[in-house]
Amino acid sequence: MKRIGIRDVAERAGVSISTVSNALNRPHLVSEQLVVRVRSAADQLGYVPLQAAQQLRAGRSGLLGMTVINIANPFFADMVAGAEDAASAAGLRILVGNSSDDIAKERDHLELFERVQVEGALVSPFGPLEPWLQRLRGRGIPVVLVDAVDDSGELPSVSFDDVAGGRLATEHLLATGRRRLAFVGAREEVRQVRERLHGAQLAVAAHPDATLETIWTDRTTSELGLAFGAQLAARAPADRPDGVVTSNDHLAIGLVHGLISRGVRVPEDVAVVGYDDIEFAAIAGVPLTSVRQPAREMGRTAAEILLARISGAAGSDLGNVVYQPELVIRASTGG
Repeated sequence: MKRIGIRDVAERAGVSISTVSNALNRPHLVSEQLVVRVRSAADQLGYVPLQAAQQLRAGRSGLLGMTVINIANPFFADMVAGAEDAASAAGLRILVGNSSDDIAKERDHLELFERVQVEGALVSPFGPLEPWLQRLRGRGIPVVLVDAVDDSGELPSVSFDDVAGGRLATEHLLATGRRRLAFVGAREEVRQVRERLHGAQLAVAAHPDATLETIWTDRTTSELGLAFGAQLAARAPADRPDGVVTSNDHLAIGLVHGLISRGVRVPEDVAVVGYDDIEFAAIAGVPLTSVRQPAREMGRTAAEILLARISGAAGSDLGNVVYQPELVIRASTGG
């Protein structure tokens, strides 16, 4: 079907395009008779004005941009939902870009935000984005980082203490008597994963009789966790870790299933700790102990800081907000 445009309305009403624009948007500039004629023509044709065009003419898009690393991960989906809570309360909508662990897609999303003139951007970065973020700021588009920290200190951010989270998870395993530990994580280049590993290393360093094996994956899916669980189960018991910390819950849930399906008991033989405490963690076959991140609250807080920056209201001077971890203990570690 052909989209009805302002030219079609002008032809039906027998007036110019500028008269249609005035009749619909600035009726005080034309006669009441013309307003009635134009609106009648618009109703007959089913014409709907383009809201985006109207907003851009008014000097605003009504949109916030937001990039996330992988929206298939419930952690990032919850983060977006929190940001939408704050944006909706302010009468704005969020244009979401999912990078799917692809830095090229991530940069494309930021360029799109620039083209559509979003009023502000929330960025949960996968890779280095400094030139793209500088371009947004050069256009007068404020930026707030989510689940990340700006090393230069120029950008406000809402983040999570992942070093503390990794340490908390590992100290819990050590407290249950586990000494042959493993950290299973995806993509060493991702800051959050590196920091979780660093926290685990700090915890193990305080126990001379404990060891920590590092196992890297290229993705963070439950299917990959299942494969690694099978690989660990194939080892001799003395060569197998008796405690595992994973970089997210998807890996952990798959790993637990991979172990159990091959006769390795969880937590009796191997205790497992996840990360993020997604909804499925509590209802898994073996309920999963996990480090909880308040994803929805983080997204909402980041959007509130961004909105304050856009309006120049109180709170626009907020710098870095850092959330602290909470360990939720369940059956996968004997809780």
